[in-house]
Amino acid sequence: MLRLGVMFIYLLQGVKTDPQETCPVFTALGIGSALTGTDLKVKLLLYTRQNPVCAEELRSAASQYLDVTKKTTFIIHGYRLTGSAPAWIPELVQLLLFVEDMNVIVVDWNQGATTLIYSRASRNCKKVAEILKKLIDDMVAAGGSPGSVHMVGVSLGAHIAGFVGQMFGGALGRVTGLDPAGPLYRGQPPGERLDPTDAQFVDVIHSDTDGLGYQEALGHIDFYPNGGTDQPGCPLTVFSGLWYFKCDHQRSVWLFMSSLRQSCNITAYPCDSYRNYRNGKCTSCETFWPMPCPILGYYAHEWKSYLTQQSHPVTSVFFDTTDQEPFCVYHYFVDIITWNKYTRRGTFSIVLADETGKKAESKVNPEAAAFQQYNQITLLIGFDRDFEKVKKISLTFSTGSVIGPKFKLRILQMRFRSLTNPERAQLCRYDLVLTENTETTFKPIPCWGRS
Repeated sequence: MLRLGVMFIYLLQGVKTDPQETCPVFTALGIGSALTGTDLKVKLLLYTRQNPVCAEELRSAASQYLDVTKKTTFIIHGYRLTGSAPAWIPELVQLLLFVEDMNVIVVDWNQGATTLIYSRASRNCKKVAEILKKLIDDMVAAGGSPGSVHMVGVSLGAHIAGFVGQMFGGALGRVTGLDPAGPLYRGQPPGERLDPTDAQFVDVIHSDTDGLGYQEALGHIDFYPNGGTDQPGCPLTVFSGLWYFKCDHQRSVWLFMSSLRQSCNITAYPCDSYRNYRNGKCTSCETFWPMPCPILGYYAHEWKSYLTQQSHPVTSVFFDTTDQEPFCVYHYFVDIITWNKYTRRGTFSIVLADETGKKAESKVNPEAAAFQQYNQITLLIGFDRDFEKVKKISLTFSTGSVIGPKFKLRILQMRFRSLTNPERAQLCRYDLVLTENTETTFKPIPCWGRS
């Protein structure tokens, strides 16, 4: 919140506002409107650094604030079950204006998206796209370029953005799909949904592929946080009410907004499946392209030149997150060689501590592994914090058994290698005995050699 407050102060410098001025606002409806249904009406609200908090309602490119020579980002919401205004829109507008001097146009089609009948809202999508095409045509006639247009569409809004892109033959600069809607769109041909030909660069974040979102790849690059299904911190049962249905779906929006804040950069890894990624089989991009792994969110366009090559296939990339801002997970490879004569199958819980006593807990753990004598097992472990210097490590080994004797696991060597910061020195511990379900703490030492 403090960072956002600084943004507001920055944007308001030099901006004069008339206290008597009435500012157009997003249409707020109620559950009554959803029950009766709403006829489509589109309101286009323009924000710039000259009017960052008081929108100008656009009806054409003739405008007090619209500068068609600058980049223009459209924000397009999706289906609105209750008719309320999307709570995330004002903050997203301010974040976009803070990172770049641009036009931000909020596409308010709440009248048309608010209904209990989802298919009715879906049928309005192409109508909304036609209205947006007309505005962009006016902007181009006034000296603008389709290539300077970036459309950020959420759920149904992602497909609206795709339809606009189709109308311009893929000439739009960029379309970002935030968990594109799945219902009524799964299995549809490219002309009836978002697809890579809709813009010069199409990037997609899939966060609810087993619910309201779309599972298959739809862009030049498709990001799958936590595999694209259950997001950390979201409820797992319907007893949580409406939030059970919305939480995973909206996580794509919060991830995109977090990328604008740049509290940390979330790296994603190309892989054929989330399971293989979690098992540490896809933690390098060297076999995919001669450049660093892509970064999630707003700055993904920096990989555009490579990802949009005709010879380059659609790329699905995977990564893990924590349950709250800034969502970053810091990964370590943990190499373990055990001595036990008999195989022990289990999982590790690991806590890192720095010199001040602050702790980082393992939030993302792989599946149970089989530890065999003299056989090295490599685990990919994700932590919620990053420490430049690790002073203590605490381990808890578990086989999942709650009855019977406690097993022991003798470790000949344990090696910690930072994936997030591979230049850091590797840390080791030699000859360590763990008792099941009992925490053991030790000070790591520099490894003997770098095998």
